[in-house]
Amino acid sequence: MSALQPLLRYKLARRGAREPGYLEAVEERFGRYDDAPSSGWLWVHAVSLGETRAAALWLEHLRQRRPDIRVLWTHGTATGRAQGQRLLRQGDAQVWLPWDAPGPVRRFLAHFRPRLGVLMETEVWPTLVAGCRAARVPLLLVNARLNERSWRRAQRLRWLARPAYGGLSGVLAQSADDAARLRTLGAAVDPPAGDTIGNVKFDVPWHPEPWRLGRAWRAAWQTATATADAPAGRPILLLASTREGEEAAWCEAWRPRLDRTDAARPLWLVVPRHPQRVDAVERLLRDAGMRVLRRSALGPLDTEWPAWPAAARDADVVLGDSLGEMPWYYALARVALLGGSFAPLGGQNLIEAAACECPIVMGPHTFNFAEAAQAAAAAGAAVRVPDLAAGVEQGLNWLTDTQAHANACAACQTLLQRHAGAAARCADAVLRWWDLSAAAAAR
Repeated sequence: MSALQPLLRYKLARRGAREPGYLEAVEERFGRYDDAPSSGWLWVHAVSLGETRAAALWLEHLRQRRPDIRVLWTHGTATGRAQGQRLLRQGDAQVWLPWDAPGPVRRFLAHFRPRLGVLMETEVWPTLVAGCRAARVPLLLVNARLNERSWRRAQRLRWLARPAYGGLSGVLAQSADDAARLRTLGAAVDPPAGDTIGNVKFDVPWHPEPWRLGRAWRAAWQTATATADAPAGRPILLLASTREGEEAAWCEAWRPRLDRTDAARPLWLVVPRHPQRVDAVERLLRDAGMRVLRRSALGPLDTEWPAWPAAARDADVVLGDSLGEMPWYYALARVALLGGSFAPLGGQNLIEAAACECPIVMGPHTFNFAEAAQAAAAAGAAVRVPDLAAGVEQGLNWLTDTQAHANACAACQTLLQRHAGAAARCADAVLRWWDLSAAAAAR
């Protein structure tokens, strides 16, 4: 890992050409900092956007009880860092996670001397874990998950995985299956918290303003596109958080329907997971014969009287080229097809869609969110299909079967209510470890 540090600089330079956030404070990746050394931090590592939002859920409970605790955020991606920056409070700090080599890890721990470290979900790095043990920094893995595929890979690398997982001070697992797999690798699933705490993402806060605005834009769209033959206007379907290859598969599934001229033909929102892919996706859609309008052409969302541009009324697709507006997309759409689940990539988080009462069509690959996907299907908030062609059919079926759609919307709220409370349980467990580490430091 030490020898590969020049390769990391090259990788960051290439990535930074597409996403400038990766060029910020590069020396932090190597454990070099401009500010003075400090100590006593609650260090929270949330690699990317989803993990940062999940960490914010339990941190909100923790801060309500202990507002004096200072948080040191670390991240691995530009989107995670940008989201973390929005969550900083007075006294907090934010840096990149150090590269997993002895020098950067040692310098990071010596500079910040955290009282307790918390890693979110899957971020277990062998050198980092070993460094924390040597520096006597307790390290927790929170909202932990380990799918079957990752577990098999770790089993093949047991000589590396067992010291890493076994070196953690405690693990708060999402599910019983996650806990069982983690135990086989030597992880200490935290007994006082029970085998599982649930998934903190089920405690996603309802976003009243984006939801209200999304519904206002939907109502304005219905008015703008209503005809005598289709008084409700054109319905809106969402292809959410797509990954490479899925847009092409969707084009193949939808292209035979492009010639539809009826007034109730759907408008699709297509939102790539990674913003640097938007230009390529737009070219793909246009080459497939689709009329495309970018989301940015619609103007700001914060208007009481949305006005859809005339170009949108004839469009086949509105392409999502914005960040931080997924609640608006989910509130605008009547059905969402879950990106990442139609290619063998593990799926994206479907819980935010459920929080916006947007029923979900998911493909066969949801191993990154296995428990949430199973719970959503069991509640009736989601339907699993074999491929995107079947996904398109299911979305269209929900548009025509209004009772089935209404039942699925109601099931979304049932799903969240059934699985709420993990964020508070997580905060309780972290606070217990915080107090234990404080007592140990005082001795």
